Amino acid sequence: MSVEIWPHVAPDQLKVAVETAERRELDWLIDELHETLTNLKHGLEDCYALLAPIDPGSTLVLSTPRNEIVKGHVTRVGTRIVKGTIHLRLRTLPQQTLTINPEHPIHLTPLTTLHSLLTHSIDLLTLTLSYSYPSATATTPLPSDLPPPQFLSAQLRLLSQSLSEASAILAGTPTPGDPQHWTTNSVAPSHFTPPLAQPTTANSSTSPASLSFHLSIQDSSLVLWLRSLEPADAPLNFGTKLALAIGTARRLEHDESEKVFGYCCSGEGDHHQHGSPTLAPAQLAKTPSREATASTGQTVPLSGTRSNNSTKRPGSVDVFVREKVRVESADPSLMSLSAKLSALGHTLALARRNLAAVLGEEMEGDD
Repeated sequence: MSVEIWPHVAPDQLKVAVETAERRELDWLIDELHETLTNLKHGLEDCYALLAPIDPGSTLVLSTPRNEIVKGHVTRVGTRIVKGTIHLRLRTLPQQTLTINPEHPIHLTPLTTLHSLLTHSIDLLTLTLSYSYPSATATTPLPSDLPPPQFLSAQLRLLSQSLSEASAILAGTPTPGDPQHWTTNSVAPSHFTPPLAQPTTANSSTSPASLSFHLSIQDSSLVLWLRSLEPADAPLNFGTKLALAIGTARRLEHDESEKVFGYCCSGEGDHHQHGSPTLAPAQLAKTPSREATASTGQTVPLSGTRSNNSTKRPGSVDVFVREKVRVESADPSLMSLSAKLSALGHTLALARRNLAAVLGEEMEGDD
């Protein structure tokens, strides 16, 4: 069985008819995409509003479940933590209360990057609409040599990449070569009243107990990591050695207990940001060997194995992590933002597939 066109059309006329039909289909699809892109722009503006610095902001509870090791709250306004009070009862530190200085808010780098991506996406859609759908009174020439359909396809590809990056930030997916790490991105002491104590290399035996306060975004939630730090060269008193030997004292076990870290919390100033590190964990932590420990004749501290071989950054201090606590607080605004971005991403992917099918292009794996 075969299909034929009746009345019969000559091959050259058939080719012209096919091209005309494809052109009409492309024109129709581009007209339909106008409404889709307009709705995408409105959706992105709603996402932008969820991250806007509007008072009174979002008050988030930071408390450990089933105990009172950490109990408190913080207030997020836009991309900043502007105030908060947190009561701590860590087993390796004296009981204390942390108060965020309202005059020195904490800037969250993931949310700052997300804010920039949303701004870029809205600007990109605005320009795309003005170039691809000029009004009757104002005609804007295309900013490239591409034909309008190919230009629209390229712009949608850029928009898809921006939305994917924004969703990855809210999911907390670390980017290759830039994993989230606390050693260089903990909150600076000056953000608190009074300032947090920090480990020092001088007089480590008499230095006050120190604390690392690190914030990140994971699954649309604000995640707080608290780490009790001990200088790597701090000596142990005889009572502690004896307690460890006879078993009356035990080290707190966690995944960082046997590592030496080069801790450098030097961020100061109103615009210092937190949550976007610069070095990989492999560069910041090293597990010293037992042979190296034995050769130096140093004793074992409460939180790890001593070593002089840790990787150091300028101004950093070698520390052990004696205690580690994670507290998570779901942020309703970020959860709503994540859901909206996911829906917009699906709508954009469908529009790109339809346009690619009509243009005869293949979809790239960048969604």
